Parts: sequence; C-alpha cells; structure tokens
Amino acid sequence: MDYRIEHDSMGEIKVPAAHKWGAQTQRSKQNFRIGSEHMPIEFIHGYALLKKSVAKVCVDLGSLSQTKADAIAHAADEIIAGKWNQEFPLVIWQTGSGTQTNMNVNEVIAHLGNEYLEAQGSDERLHPNDDVNKSQSSNDSFPTAMHIASAIAVEKNLLPALEQIKTTLKTKSEEFMQLIKIGRTHLQDATPLTLGQEISGWLYMIEKSEEMIKESAKHMLELAIGGTAVGTGLNAPEGFDEKVVAVLAKETGLQFVSSPNKFHALTSHDQMATTHGALKALAADLMKIANDVRWLASGPRSGFGEISIPENEPGSSIMPGKVNPTQCEAVTMVAVQVMGNDVTLGMAASQGNFELNVFKPVILYNFMQSVELLSDVIRSFDEHCLQGITANEDKLEHFLNNSLMLVTALNPHIGYENAAKIAKHAHKNGLTLKEAALDTGLVTEEQFNEWVVPSKMIKF
Repeated sequence: MDYRIEHDSMGEIKVPAAHKWGAQTQRSKQNFRIGSEHMPIEFIHGYALLKKSVAKVCVDLGSLSQTKADAIAHAADEIIAGKWNQEFPLVIWQTGSGTQTNMNVNEVIAHLGNEYLEAQGSDERLHPNDDVNKSQSSNDSFPTAMHIASAIAVEKNLLPALEQIKTTLKTKSEEFMQLIKIGRTHLQDATPLTLGQEISGWLYMIEKSEEMIKESAKHMLELAIGGTAVGTGLNAPEGFDEKVVAVLAKETGLQFVSSPNKFHALTSHDQMATTHGALKALAADLMKIANDVRWLASGPRSGFGEISIPENEPGSSIMPGKVNPTQCEAVTMVAVQVMGNDVTLGMAASQGNFELNVFKPVILYNFMQSVELLSDVIRSFDEHCLQGITANEDKLEHFLNNSLMLVTALNPHIGYENAAKIAKHAHKNGLTLKEAALDTGLVTEEQFNEWVVPSKMIKF
C-alpha cells in the first residue's frame, strides 16, 4: 500500500495515499480498533451540511474568503451526495465528544476542497482546523450535527413510514367494520366487537405515537452551534449562531433555531432522550400490534385462525408446508432492540459532567439505529403482511357463537349472579349458552333470542 505523510499538532503520521482523510483520522483508526459500529453515514452527511452552512456565514461575517467557502461547499456537496462515504471509517467507540469524527469531516473537506482549489488555479488552501472548523468546537458542532441528522431521519424516514402504515390500517378497519367477533381480555373470552373496531385500536396507537414523536422532535430543532468549547461562544462572532441556523433551516426545510442556553446544549441530551422515549412508545405499540396479528392468524387449524396473513416463504426446514408469521417476528425483534437502545441512550444522557456530556457518539448511534430499524420494519410489515390480511368469517362466527361471554347481555334482565349460573352450567356440561339458559329455567327461548344478539352488544 502506498502512503503519504500527514501531520497534526502531535507530529507526522503515515496515511494511505488513496484516501482523503488526514492525521487525526488516521490516529483514531489506529487507536480505537473497537467493534464494527461506525458513524452513521447520514450523520456524516448532516455534519457536512453544517460545515457548508458555517462557511457561508463566515463569508458574510468577513472571517473567511469566498474562494475558501466555495471550496468547502463543493466538498460538502460531494460528501452529502454520497460520493465519499468510504472516507469516514471511524467507529462509535472513540472520544465521547466526537472530536475525531469532527476532524475526520474537517480533514476530508479540506483535502477535497484543496483539490478543487488547485483545479481552479487558486493559490488559497484550506486548513482543517483554521478554515473548515472556523468558529466551531467539536463540543458544539458534534451535538449540532446530532440534532440535524436525527431530525432529518425522523422527518424524512420515520414519519413517511407511519403515514404508510396508517393508510393500510384505516383501509382494513373500514373493510372489516361490520364483521362481528368475540373480544378477548386476559387472553380469555370477553364481549363482542368488530374486527374493524379491533384494528381501529391499532390505527389509533400509530396515530398517537406519531403525535408524540412529532411533539418531542420539535425540541431537537434547538442547535448547540455557537457555544464552541464550553458554551460561552469563544472565537465565534456575534450573531454567528443565529445566522448558521437560518442557513440550515433554509437548506433542510426544518425550523432549526439556536439553543437559548448553550451550556445546556453541550452537556445535556434530554431532547434526544425525550424523543427516543417516544420511539420506544412506538416500539411498544408495534409489539402489541404484531403480537395481535400473529395470535389472530395462528393455526391454520390449531389456533385462532380468525385472519389470514400472506404466505411469503417456507416457515420450516423440517416441517413441509409450514408458514410462519415472520414479518410479525421481525417487528417484535426490532421493538426489543429499540427498547434496549432506550436504556443505553437514557443512561448515556445522564452522564453530563460539568460543561460536557462525553457519551455523544453512543447516543447518536442508538438514536439513528432506532429510527432506521423502525422505519424499515414498519414498511416491511405493512407491505408484506398488513396489506394482505383477510378475514376468515367462518372462524369469527364460530368463536362468536360458542363464546360463553355473550351471557353478559343477560345481566340487565336476570342479574349478574343468575347470568353467571348459566355460563358455568354451560361450561361444566358442554352446552351452548342457549341450551344452558333454557335448562336452568332462568329465561325463556323467546327472551334469550331477544336479549342475546351480538350485534346489539356493540356500539359503532
């Protein structure tokens, strides 16, 4: 492998000649060979957008030449377009402020920018600290990029996935609204409802989770940029923070604002912890929905079998013809991963000491993973399972007509205890509810037929 010599404040170091990063990136690669979890590339793209926005503002404030700003913007745009993803090799398990990743971005932008300047015939050259990192510290730029990437991921990936699944659940709820079935509480027979009503509960879960995610994500629109090292804004010009967030808002379409208290913004990650709490609530709802689907579709002959789900692939390597609720299983695995991520993120967010929280990379990683997993699994669950749900009306009717809990309709007429006698007599002697009611002499056939009507036990 060919190498070139790069240097930083600690001296010289060999860097692979084919790559665009510099000395500090190389030192991190060599010093932190820990795990396989790398910085999410969406975060790198968000960081590049921040660098581009800062460069534009620095020109306006007179601290950076237009030529250098153009070179930074050119390099940042190529990074955002995904052209240089391979130049960001650093792992999550590094310095807790994310300094090495900040420098990775600075070095790659400087290298690409200098190639651009040279091609333009300019004598100016970019320095990763003095120019690309101008008016910034890792301590404010990294959490700013965290919020940028996280807010974009929620807005552009998760919320559209939620819209998709809501459409399907609304369609299915309306399609099955008139199909009466037996309800179940405590996994035991309960009073009737319709299959559409049951699915409407799933729909409302998604709607409420969406509402809570949107509300909590608003708090992530506050950005730390301008706080520099400890929150005082040292080396950042007056008005720098407001101008940068205005550029970012224009670039992304998101209403970013400058954090009113940079001391909070550097050392606390309560905003991301709160938003991830809403993601955990969504995961809990998805767990419930997926479990309901696989229970209702259990069988095909020895389970409930009230609904059928698409048969996507063979379910067993030994049992021919077996088909499993694999999409449901994927949802439930994602759900527990997100719940685990929430524990990690919450613990990490609690570790702000004095003017800085140094668990930033792991907070970022868990948040971004949760958004990605939830977005992907929602789409998969919707497209490969929910959209293909059909109702097995014969099974619905069978369980409805054989349920003892229809006896609840007799309560207002003969009282709770007499109704209980009928239900217990039916269960003990293997009778239908009607047979037991007539056998006890507590109601006549005419009364039973008038009072025990499942459709009258449901409020639409």
